[in-house]
Amino acid sequence: MQKTEVLIIGAGMAGASAAYFLAPHLSVTVLERESQPGYHATGRSAALYSETYGNAVVRAITTASKAFYEQPPQGFSPYPLVTPRGALSVGGADDHDAMRQSLAERQALVPNIAWWSQAEVLQRVPVLRPQAARYGVFEPDAMDMDVHAIHQGFLRGAKAAGASLVCDAGVRTITREGEGWRVETPAGCFWAPLVVNAAGAWCDELARLAGVSPVGLQPMRRTAFTCDVPAGHDTSHWPLVIDAKEGFYFKPDAGMLLVSPANEDPVAPQDVQPEELDVAIAVDRIETATTLQIRQVRRKWAGLRSFVVDKTPVVGFAPDAPGFFWLAGQGGYGIQTAPAMGELAAALVRGLAVPAALAALGVTADAVSAARPALGVRAVS
Repeated sequence: MQKTEVLIIGAGMAGASAAYFLAPHLSVTVLERESQPGYHATGRSAALYSETYGNAVVRAITTASKAFYEQPPQGFSPYPLVTPRGALSVGGADDHDAMRQSLAERQALVPNIAWWSQAEVLQRVPVLRPQAARYGVFEPDAMDMDVHAIHQGFLRGAKAAGASLVCDAGVRTITREGEGWRVETPAGCFWAPLVVNAAGAWCDELARLAGVSPVGLQPMRRTAFTCDVPAGHDTSHWPLVIDAKEGFYFKPDAGMLLVSPANEDPVAPQDVQPEELDVAIAVDRIETATTLQIRQVRRKWAGLRSFVVDKTPVVGFAPDAPGFFWLAGQGGYGIQTAPAMGELAAALVRGLAVPAALAALGVTADAVSAARPALGVRAVS
């Protein structure tokens, strides 16, 4: 049996970032069920950093991550983690009131977010049809993210601090043994007093295997694809464009356009695959809202975005199981929040207070707790 102080189950972005911040203080082993980390949600992200995306808690954790991404620690990555892109929400006449309200809410955290006229929108993205772009809300500091560089930076940093990564180590059994947890995998048997459940879409399944109450995690399929850039258009300066009703988005991506219907279809946790209907819906919505004609899909994929009922991440100890720590429910925000989320998880695992930068933005341990009332998990009396 291999013993460690903290056993992290899942080496995606959540588990990797937690390991990065924990390894300098505790012995850490990370178990990954696949042959390589980041195969599922982490490797299928649309990769945009946006401080206006998600609810208030998510937006605060995203903002707290910005400094790390813009100026990462020495040696974290040989490549920039983020590059300028911008994000533009567009809507028709019936979207005015909702867009104005959204703008007011988000300006409190992102003061340079701006209201754009139709002329400003069409000057920046001329393929939009006027009726679909009556108004715009522009976030200038939204950025493209190098997900691979970020993920590898966390893993490399964790290993440099002494953490171990074990792949092909899907959990077969997890049981309470003594003052800790015994985990059986094809790669061996492990024991630790603390287990971090960072298994992504499989977090509830892992909890049930351990006899821990689930938090109501629901994986959602999102489909995306790439297509050719329209002839005669320079898309290099285009921002990510998203419909105000979140019916589609598109953005330039490595000389192509990345397109999605922004769907959230409930599915069981799985190696999710794209649905042809989702692709067809996206093509129809894009061709209705723009003058783009999508003749050929170059590559398509799907990923899982896993949420609990209030769409706030679950970061904290299970109220009904000692030493079982939840790091789940990141939804579509797991990449943009990773530095601050990893630091938060590491602090709470160690019994410390919420980091000062997060606390200053209003993030509390209760807001992300696995024991919060919305999740309905009760402590064992």
